[in-house]
Amino acid sequence: MLLGTTNPAKQRRLRWLLDGLSLTLVSPEELGLSDRAPDEEGHTHEENARLKAAGWSQLASMPAIASDGGLMVPALGRRWESLHTHRFAGAEADDQTRLERLLQLMEPYKGEERRASWMEALAVVQEGEPLASWQVDGPTGVLLEDVGNGPVVPGFWVFSVWYFPQVGKTYNQLDEAELERFNDHWAQLQPLVQRHLRGAGMGEP
Repeated sequence: MLLGTTNPAKQRRLRWLLDGLSLTLVSPEELGLSDRAPDEEGHTHEENARLKAAGWSQLASMPAIASDGGLMVPALGRRWESLHTHRFAGAEADDQTRLERLLQLMEPYKGEERRASWMEALAVVQEGEPLASWQVDGPTGVLLEDVGNGPVVPGFWVFSVWYFPQVGKTYNQLDEAELERFNDHWAQLQPLVQRHLRGAGMGEP
């Protein structure tokens, strides 16, 4: 099965989702496809996940899994669209520029006004046809007023300012037990995709 992303951090999460299944997992880089990422022009995260998985599946002529997610920031209203979390500061912006731009947008807001949550969608496609897709709401934290102490994870830049006051950590500092406690989106998706693939006979020895 192809891991439908060129983002190394997301590839690790997709591998984790499929851990324990009898599947050989390959990346676009291993197939020489890293410069041919499919377009994502859907109107929802789930639609984007299906489009990406279908595109990768057709390119590689094998089953593919892909995800699409984004940050939900109610205080910003129409000035923020979770579908464009990665691209909102411009197609050429780097992670530091994205962080700075988001914090500028959030400057007028304090306390609970800085609430933010995550939405993640996942799709599995075989021979270009969707087998299954899901969309889940992740945990809710608040956005820091400046960059946190944790490292900026390439491709998941916003996680260094998405803060959980209950444990005093940003998202990228949470351990597995804390992620489970906060009903993390990946933890919700893992049993869904594993159950489906096993039922479809794709994950059994």
